[in-house]
Amino acid sequence: MRRCFFALTFAVLSCLAGLAPAADPKPRTENVILVMLDGLRWQEVFTGADEGLLNKERGGVREVKQCRERFWRETPAARREAVMPFLWGTVGKDGQIFGNKLQNSVGRVTNKLNFSYPGYNEVLCGFPDPKVDSNAKKYNRNVTVLEWLNQKPAFHGKVAAFGSWEVFPYIINDKRSGIPVNAGFAPLAGVPETPDVQLFNKLTAETALEGEETRYDAFTFRAAQIYLKAKKPRVLFVSFDETDAQGHAGRYDRLLASAHKNDGFLRELWESAQELPEYKGKTTLIVTTDHGRGDAPVGWKSHGENVAGAEFFWAAILGPDTPAKGEIKDTDPIDQTQIAATLAAAFGEDYSGAVPQAGKPIPGAIAPK
Repeated sequence: MRRCFFALTFAVLSCLAGLAPAADPKPRTENVILVMLDGLRWQEVFTGADEGLLNKERGGVREVKQCRERFWRETPAARREAVMPFLWGTVGKDGQIFGNKLQNSVGRVTNKLNFSYPGYNEVLCGFPDPKVDSNAKKYNRNVTVLEWLNQKPAFHGKVAAFGSWEVFPYIINDKRSGIPVNAGFAPLAGVPETPDVQLFNKLTAETALEGEETRYDAFTFRAAQIYLKAKKPRVLFVSFDETDAQGHAGRYDRLLASAHKNDGFLRELWESAQELPEYKGKTTLIVTTDHGRGDAPVGWKSHGENVAGAEFFWAAILGPDTPAKGEIKDTDPIDQTQIAATLAAAFGEDYSGAVPQAGKPIPGAIAPK
């Protein structure tokens, strides 16, 4: 009888254990790199070069034949890969890309202003703020997801930001957050003063122009690359600017070239991460933009609340916890407010639960196995 009782008890407990909900799987991601390409339209990302702008009259192209040879192809898929080969050759195969309106995948900016500071605030905080209504150098009253993570013991002192635009210390509020922000023409600090760092700081000082607010993206990338290898942050934010600057300048040839160059920087960052044991196989890459732009033949040069089309954005995600679905089609729209929570979710952190006004993570973008 005693044996029967114990056998029955064991069977019941085993059955109950089988009915108990399994614990959520732990993400493999230990690091996140968030990269933003300022003002790069979804059209160039998903369809490549616009033939109607590959000319001097509407696109300001100086060497039309050369530009066409470099970026024009017969199909949208070939054109977009000519502009951004890493995004489509790697992220497009092993990750997810959202925002192609032609495929019923819409990315929406919700702040309605459709320019930089409001866009970066929305991406980094997870919600729009009506009081963030200019690009002025005002310290952000809102806590970004970078600061939120930096407040946690596991991430404290392991978050860093790099930007071409000198307003980023204000957007990220480096004084309050304690996050190191290297932007504009600031020298690189907080790393060993190697010959590379000395040269970087010398060139930065020599190329700074009075009145300019942005540096070349190459400086931003090299600073971030040096810091990545020296300090190995768990969260690295990088923002490039030249795609926006060349749009405003009306130089479509340079806009395409800047997107191509930034894509190369993405590749280098990703490859550098895969070469380091602290990052290999446990790093998620998120790529997005702060706003869209208007349509050809004129609107592509501008953005803002009165420019139709500037309210659309795109996003791409690659990492060990992101299912390889490639270009996302026929799906519900995503909002710019969802990027912050998606970044946190890669670590298994519930940002939108802690910050109720923030958007929730993009469904299916982070799905640990």
